[in-house]
Amino acid sequence: MFENLDVIPPDPILGLIGRFRDDPSLDKVDLGVGVYRDESGRTPVMGAVREAERLEVESASSKAYFGQAGNPAINPLIQELILGPAHPATVSERAVTLQTPGGSGALRVAAELLLEANPGVRVWVPSPTWANHVPLVGAAGIDLVSYPYYDPDTATVDRDELFTALEGLEAGDVVLVHATCHNPTGADLTLDDFRTLAEIALAKGTPVLVDSAYQGLATGLEADAAGARLLVQAGLEVLICTSFSKNFGLYRDRAGALTMCGPSSRTVGAAFSNALRLVRTMYSTPPDHGPATVARILGAEGLRSRWVGELEHMRARLISLRHTLVDALGARGAEGYAPIADQRGMFSLLGIDENAARKLTDEYHIYLPTNGRINVAGISDANVDYVADAIVAVTGDQSERR
Repeated sequence: MFENLDVIPPDPILGLIGRFRDDPSLDKVDLGVGVYRDESGRTPVMGAVREAERLEVESASSKAYFGQAGNPAINPLIQELILGPAHPATVSERAVTLQTPGGSGALRVAAELLLEANPGVRVWVPSPTWANHVPLVGAAGIDLVSYPYYDPDTATVDRDELFTALEGLEAGDVVLVHATCHNPTGADLTLDDFRTLAEIALAKGTPVLVDSAYQGLATGLEADAAGARLLVQAGLEVLICTSFSKNFGLYRDRAGALTMCGPSSRTVGAAFSNALRLVRTMYSTPPDHGPATVARILGAEGLRSRWVGELEHMRARLISLRHTLVDALGARGAEGYAPIADQRGMFSLLGIDENAARKLTDEYHIYLPTNGRINVAGISDANVDYVADAIVAVTGDQSERR
């Protein structure tokens, strides 16, 4: 039977892991895979996570199933992180949270739920967006519509084109947005942008699907959740897909959550019950170790404070690295990269063509996808000059690039 299958090429981003690992070059730099790295290039286990895991292992008395939503005792802690304490939607029982296998699991459950609620649903996806959004949501059988998001000439959100396009939303459509730290551009919506989005969505009768994968890594824990909370406060139907991979460093533990918000407790209850049924048909129950670790940190003041401090250090380092890279490029006459310093999170687009991106990898052992997206956490004081020299070498003087 399998002889009828074609060999599928490796994922363009995850495939970089093997190439980088097998490269013997002492100069190799990984700017591709989306994990946080410290100054030495490691992706460490956070101190708060290590302690929470120790406590969790010592206190665990069973590995029995919890059910499709995960451990119900810890979902309120997760929901409070997402929506904040005493959010009106929580108080009025217009929001409910279930655990999922990472943010990807939340997105897929959300997609299946949207299709269940409206077989003709269309999901509007920003262009560009995270590489897995289209295959992940589209694989559910949903029709996708692309809307303009990014202006490569200014390396900022193209607000005029974006909101003009969203005026074409129809009742029953769904618009997908990034909560913060937009992947791949690092160019984020402002709170005023979220207000405008809320007005359009309310007028059109369209729910909003929020991908929140980096809370705490842009401006801060509360500020990074403000846009999603505003949408919920406006009374929209909102699905928030949360990943704990980046802000807790739980990449391989697949810790995530889906929070469903609506205009009434009845509608949210109906969405929740249908989501549970879909989960049963997909993966039955979510993993527990990652979410339990998250909840233990959130529920203990000492651990939470330690985690917030570590997260703040990560955020500050990402900001510093952006300026370090821009300064290094600027010193080489490549001033067109200045907007990278104003972007947020782990990712930015270099704005180089596919040929230049391939040269960086093939000739200089600097690994990145062919769209020129870089993970700035891969930059360090030790490699930034080498990286800047290589970028200028494959592109020439880029001072007039934008």
